[in-house]
Amino acid sequence: MRDMEIRRLTPDEFPIFKAIRLEALGSEPAAYASSAGDWARLSDEEWRGRLQIPVFVAFRAGNPVGIMGLLPQQASKMKHRATLIMVYLRPEERGGGAAQALLDALIAEARKAGISQIELNVSCRNPRAIRFYERSGFDRIGVIPAGMIHEGQEIDEMIMARRLT
Repeated sequence: MRDMEIRRLTPDEFPIFKAIRLEALGSEPAAYASSAGDWARLSDEEWRGRLQIPVFVAFRAGNPVGIMGLLPQQASKMKHRATLIMVYLRPEERGGGAAQALLDALIAEARKAGISQIELNVSCRNPRAIRFYERSGFDRIGVIPAGMIHEGQEIDEMIMARRLT
């Protein structure tokens, strides 16, 4: 993790967010519910607005190499929950601790916000990611059959959750 910096982006840093998010969607299109085209059409103000939630980026030598976001629930009876979103790490950075550092930063932010449960959906076709989440304390709680359809192919999604208390 030498030369790695993890930090929460501010709305004024939307160009960094835009670059790493579009990279993620372009390089791993089957992993996300959104497409690069969905996001490429956003205005600068919409990109800024998307940074109202916690979005953490991993930087190596000043360059963004990974991203994770946390989408808190808004309903009063669900404010203890949030969803892990936009998870991406450049292939050459995988397995080196950056994903865990991003997740640790997100969990610390969640705890400060009073969130006690983080949930996520991950493609059942991504066993490496599933193993990472399991090592990080997430439990499998269900499967959404055909949770996404990418290029005409149905992709099941694993639902996972981690209690923080």
